[in-house]
Amino acid sequence: MTGSVSSKGLPTPVGTVGRARTDRLGRGLELYARAAGAAGGMRPVSFSPDAPPRSAFDGIIEAAARRQGLDAPLVKAVVEAESGFNPLAVSRAGAKGLMQLMDGTARSLGVRDPFDPVASVEGGTRLLRSLLDRFGSLPLALAAYNAGTGAVERFGGIPPFQETRTYVERVLALQKRYQAAAGIGTAEGGEGVGRTTG
Repeated sequence: MTGSVSSKGLPTPVGTVGRARTDRLGRGLELYARAAGAAGGMRPVSFSPDAPPRSAFDGIIEAAARRQGLDAPLVKAVVEAESGFNPLAVSRAGAKGLMQLMDGTARSLGVRDPFDPVASVEGGTRLLRSLLDRFGSLPLALAAYNAGTGAVERFGGIPPFQETRTYVERVLALQKRYQAAAGIGTAEGGEGVGRTTG
């Protein structure tokens, strides 16, 4: 929700907000605009219940996926499930940005600003690639992305946490929708290993 529009044409937050929050919001909007420009400009959002939402971050997602040998619809599905395409998203646990990186994970991936869409997607795709290589299974890699590698190893598979099970199912369903929208067939078993096709 916004109050008024600033002299730069950006929305200003409603109510009294601490300076740090306001600065972060301004920085996030600036990064969002930069990412939209890098992705070829803003794209319309589809509100059809049958169509997956379009993202101003498609170009960033496609480039990062290609560099990591991942399926772009998979990365887009993770972004949607993690942050709903909100570059300023912060979870209750403290995960930040488009791909919801925890501070320690972001640091280990070389991500200095998790609210920077480019850095978040680059770091998140590197993490996803490493999890796929480690577990050799897309569902297990997604479970580790959500619950951590320790939980997947401790339970010898997808942990019995409802949140994680729902997350894995949701990302796989979103991936299929994005693949269908892009005219890409699903990999073996509909789940594949997250690699690009063709």
